[in-house]
Amino acid sequence: MKPIICRSALEAVSLIENNETLWTHSMGATPKLLLDALAQHALTKHGLTLLQLHTEGAESLSDPRLKDHLRHRCFFAGTPTRSLLQQGEADYVPIFLSEVPKLFRSGEQHIDTAIVQVSPPDKHGICSLGISVEATLAACQMAGKIIAHINPMMPRTHGDGFIHYSKFAAVFEQSMPLPQHLIDSSDKTSQAIGQHVATLVRDGDCLQMGIGAIPDAVLSCLTAHKDLGVHTELFSDGVLNLVELGVINNSRKKVHPGKIVTGFALGSQRLYDFVDDNPSVIFMDIEQVNDTAIIRKNPNVMSINSALQVDISGQVCADSLGTKIYSGVGGQMDFIRGAGLSEGGRSVIALPSTAANGTVSRIATVLSPGAGVVTTRAHVHYIVTEYGCAYLRAKSLRERARALIDIAHPKFREQLCQEAFEMWRLRV
Repeated sequence: MKPIICRSALEAVSLIENNETLWTHSMGATPKLLLDALAQHALTKHGLTLLQLHTEGAESLSDPRLKDHLRHRCFFAGTPTRSLLQQGEADYVPIFLSEVPKLFRSGEQHIDTAIVQVSPPDKHGICSLGISVEATLAACQMAGKIIAHINPMMPRTHGDGFIHYSKFAAVFEQSMPLPQHLIDSSDKTSQAIGQHVATLVRDGDCLQMGIGAIPDAVLSCLTAHKDLGVHTELFSDGVLNLVELGVINNSRKKVHPGKIVTGFALGSQRLYDFVDDNPSVIFMDIEQVNDTAIIRKNPNVMSINSALQVDISGQVCADSLGTKIYSGVGGQMDFIRGAGLSEGGRSVIALPSTAANGTVSRIATVLSPGAGVVTTRAHVHYIVTEYGCAYLRAKSLRERARALIDIAHPKFREQLCQEAFEMWRLRV
């Protein structure tokens, strides 16, 4: 069956009816043209629910006029949805990223329409989900219909993200640059953290890292390493220089040796050009990428993640500022547990020692009320700030408190020592 070829994005989304549950392609593949059209179309509908991860450039759907027409249901918060979540105008679902495809495939979460952005079809009629496969592959497999923006600027990537043109209910074609996520990792704090984390990385390690100034700073410190591999939820430009230098060659991996494995990429045009039709980079279903049983098969997995706050017992908050939802559970625990079970594996939580222009210590005696514990104190290995590394595995509460206070900002250490005794009866 051939899709309806539409002259506008609004015509494409006009297939969406009242009371539908929608899924949108996320991250750098967020179908902005279709979502902007949906913001207009939704004003004529009621009872719409939009399921999503982090979206880029979808602010039009946060229009207050949509309040009685469309409600966001977020597995991860992004800039367009963060304020809605914090005001109670959207719903947050805490869930491991690896579980989201299972939610769809089991039918536990019904999807009427998937809204995607794809590369043009090849000679076989096959399009690519491009730089973001994540849970969208599963959503497309289970959705009643798929509406697609065909974008000639979307890279055609290898791996799981293929979908035949005939599967689309409606298509709209327009060339449009993808969102770029440019990172400056040159600030002193990020560089100091990067240097500390780099001392923990060994030749032959299989890396998982997020995107941002700290992961890029870590990668910039690894130019003298050898035979590094990458099996990661997402990656950005920091990987490219190490690939060009031959530092990342994936030669010691047991799962997909010789290949970078990822679920999505977000970065510069240079990154998108690198992954385009590159068989050495495979974009896989996030249920596979983030499966602890698969992650652990690679030896020496080195998991590097960030946090918003850590208490002196080692509890890691990564999804909220107190009760204010900031991001999501994501894949942090998938990889921290996978690394912990990997032969020779280790995990790192890296974060600046302070927030709010140095007025708040991110290492706290206790977490803020309502803070989400994404990684438990039993799972933590290393916590790293610009002041050093604290190794917590198999350490007592007293030993943990001492190690964490030692890497807190100096101006907060005395207060933390005093509160450690007052609240925990720990003499540090």
